[in-house]
Amino acid sequence: MPSETDVERPRDVSAIAERYFRTQALATALLIVFVEGVILGTYLAISFLPAVVVGLSLIGVAWAPVFRTGGTFHLRTDDGPDTVVDALTGPVPPVLPLHWGMADEVDVDGDAVTYRTSFLFGLRTTTVTVRARTETAPDGTRRVELKLEENGDPWATYTVDVSGDGGTDVDVEYASDRRFGLRRLPQALVTGRYREEAFVAQGYAVVERKRKIGL
Repeated sequence: MPSETDVERPRDVSAIAERYFRTQALATALLIVFVEGVILGTYLAISFLPAVVVGLSLIGVAWAPVFRTGGTFHLRTDDGPDTVVDALTGPVPPVLPLHWGMADEVDVDGDAVTYRTSFLFGLRTTTVTVRARTETAPDGTRRVELKLEENGDPWATYTVDVSGDGGTDVDVEYASDRRFGLRRLPQALVTGRYREEAFVAQGYAVVERKRKIGL
């Protein structure tokens, strides 16, 4: 199947994702300033060599893969179960609004959807590829599993149970498939607010949510 890049995305969701992008970029910049301040403070208070040691240690902590994220959220929508499942297996799954909302390009190729996002004035590009798998439980609950890869490496798994008659309940469990360093922690911390705002913009009420960040 040839790839497609002309995927329509809700503008209000894209606007939310762009605000998220700016916020997490600012939070990351503040983290960098803090690290530089610690190094400079060490140099001024003690000497050059301890400052180098502290700097190398902080850089190691920033890049070392030590954190994992995960959680659940319960959504409700007036859309029927079939409509929700179709959306989840489409190019812009409603549970991944910040991924496709801020992407420069959405590329559909067979059973894979890839979101390409550029950073640093186009000097760096990150790709997130999503593959969906569906199944139906004996009680009629529809399950959609979304496997995410970042730059070709496993990144996260979203398991979504869809049930209901008329109005639909959407229960989502997500977990990172690999650890990340301190430099990504600001991004993880600011995600929740903007993701929930994007859910509402798509017609999904947030009934309950739980999030955890751990080692």
